[in-house]
Amino acid sequence: MDLAARLKQAMFDAMKAKDAPRRDVIRVALSDVQAESERRGEALPDADAVKVVRRMVKAMDETIAAAPESEAAAKAKQEQAVLAEFLPQTWDAARISAALAEHEESLKAAGNDGQAMGVAMKALKAQGAEVDGGDVRQVVAAIRAG
Repeated sequence: MDLAARLKQAMFDAMKAKDAPRRDVIRVALSDVQAESERRGEALPDADAVKVVRRMVKAMDETIAAAPESEAAAKAKQEQAVLAEFLPQTWDAARISAALAEHEESLKAAGNDGQAMGVAMKALKAQGAEVDGGDVRQVVAAIRAG
């Protein structure tokens, strides 16, 4: 089942359960995915639908960072938790480090941190990794420092 279908089913389930906050955040995500699909004039591939949802999560991060103790931040955290259910699990730092162990020499040999990140991302992408860029940056920095 593709992401749009999963969002639609989850929205209906939330409606049946009378869970308005969950229903509303899923409805917005589904609307954004469908709008992107309509803008392109074709069905949106799952990878692109995931990007749309990730963009929403990042926007919520900004809300949380702006006023971490506010009511809006608390709501954004709840909404992020709902949307996280639909995103593929990202690799943690330990798994990233293990995956990059065989590329340690090329990471250290890179001219600068940007080039090292390119090497790391290429290696991780070849393994089909779902990673957060910040986590990769930390692992690469640790490898280059050590």
